[in-house]
Amino acid sequence: AKTQTNPDYLISPQDLMDWEKTNGVIPKGSIVIFNTGYAKLYPNRKEYFGTDKKGMEAIPELHFPGISPEASTWLVENRLPKSVGIDTASIDYGQSKDFQTHRILLGNNISGFENLTNLDALPVTGAYIIALPMKIAGGSGGPLRIVAAIKAD
Repeated sequence: AKTQTNPDYLISPQDLMDWEKTNGVIPKGSIVIFNTGYAKLYPNRKEYFGTDKKGMEAIPELHFPGISPEASTWLVENRLPKSVGIDTASIDYGQSKDFQTHRILLGNNISGFENLTNLDALPVTGAYIIALPMKIAGGSGGPLRIVAAIKAD
């Protein structure tokens, strides 16, 4: 994805189709990584999350890009990746109230990786991603160690 200046940007099916026109079809079983440019704003809380507030009082003021439910549905119905990742605090955008992207992707066994960084170091295609989540009994998520291997020329 292009660097986003709109903190409420929703990645759309058209964004995915436009990417494919330049880079080829997203293979089934791949890991799709979205580089919105937001990682460079971290650790500045106000810029990265859209607010200085923490905890429950921060929730209504969160502003950061995410994957739209329509793009999530498009991925499920047309490409069926193994996982998706994004350089923001959530695969749903900050103002989401119903977390449809989570429901659509996770409901189809497609895991989501959040708060990714150093995505500019990856090639557009062909990186080998290794994602090692910490197992937490009964948890809905957990810390993730994620690395990418890049084939040397």
